[in-house]
Amino acid sequence: MIDIERRALLAALPLAVVLADPKLAAAAAAELETVTITTKAGRKVSGALARPGHKAPAVLLIHEWWGLNDQMKSVAAELAKQGYLALACDLYDGQVTKDADKAKTLMGSLDPQQAIDTLSAWVDWLRTNPDGDGKVATIGWCMGGGWSLAASVANPVDATVIYYGKVDLDSAQLAKLKGPVLGHFALQDGWINRAMVDPFVARMQKLGKPIEVHWYEANHAFANPTGQNYHQKDAALAWSRTLQFLKTNLQGA
Repeated sequence: MIDIERRALLAALPLAVVLADPKLAAAAAAELETVTITTKAGRKVSGALARPGHKAPAVLLIHEWWGLNDQMKSVAAELAKQGYLALACDLYDGQVTKDADKAKTLMGSLDPQQAIDTLSAWVDWLRTNPDGDGKVATIGWCMGGGWSLAASVANPVDATVIYYGKVDLDSAQLAKLKGPVLGHFALQDGWINRAMVDPFVARMQKLGKPIEVHWYEANHAFANPTGQNYHQKDAALAWSRTLQFLKTNLQGA
């Protein structure tokens, strides 16, 4: 009875409320299933899977530099509530931190080839999963935003969502994209700024690739309720745009 009541409570709460409360995020994360696969390079990688309870399009979630924490798993749970087969991957082999210096070290130690090997394997797995319908999107935040784009270049998917992630890929790389791209960026961001994003948009447009970009009067990581740059209004608007983008490109609605 307690489990049923807890699930009902979590299902009724807005995503931002769950993300902001460590206990609620932990409860939501506990509902996910840990799955492990072997990549083409022969490496075993794990992720957290949320099932919607019916055959559905899939979304691959890529975490921030903190690692695959309960907040990221909670977003996967929310996407399952929205009707998607959601897999939150782990690029750090189980390492998670709340310390910025440690997060910076983990991000800097990430092997790009291994990261692509991991992400491509998950895209293949989701595309052929019996609970999926063959359609796949990627979505990532901060570090994961850059990897969302890189994953879609390496193994083209049906839609790509980027939250303030690195997008300085060249035209030859971007030409490999198959589906449309949605980007959320912050005007106060000193790293992922217009100097990087505007040329990216121009290259996409020149290639004839569908691109939708939104700028917010906020700073980097504005969508993370646990961070100091959280901006509730912009986070909610970005999330609503993300859900509509996924619905349009994965569900055809």
